[in-house]
Amino acid sequence: MMTQHLSTEKIDVMALWKQAHHPEAGGVVLFSGVVRNNHQGKEVSHLSYEAAEQMANKMIAALLDEAKQRWGLQVAIAVHRLGKVSVMETAVVVITAAAHREEAYEANQDIIDRIKHHVPLWKCEHFVDGERAWGGHCSCQQK
Repeated sequence: MMTQHLSTEKIDVMALWKQAHHPEAGGVVLFSGVVRNNHQGKEVSHLSYEAAEQMANKMIAALLDEAKQRWGLQVAIAVHRLGKVSVMETAVVVITAAAHREEAYEANQDIIDRIKHHVPLWKCEHFVDGERAWGGHCSCQQK
């Protein structure tokens, strides 16, 4: 059975953190993307995410497998929210565990960048003034 990397429920970051430890891993890196209350000078009320779910889930699983091989990771976890995500809630979590911190950091950043650039997920920002804007969700640079 395939692991689900998408969730309509709040992400339990601490439960994922507990799954991320491995006796061969000396470095464990956790990235949590949290909804902030502003964007480009406008007050944000919440975000909403949509996805091509089956494709997105498969793509995240594949890039985690690739990262495990490329960096020799013992653990690679990624979960992304769907639906409404309120300010201060976690929208995405990536956790990597490797023998050394350098590999864990590099893998973690690569995974989140690839999720943002390549996985069919769409973000809508909802502003307090009633306006909303689709896209604009990635400030990371292609490598």
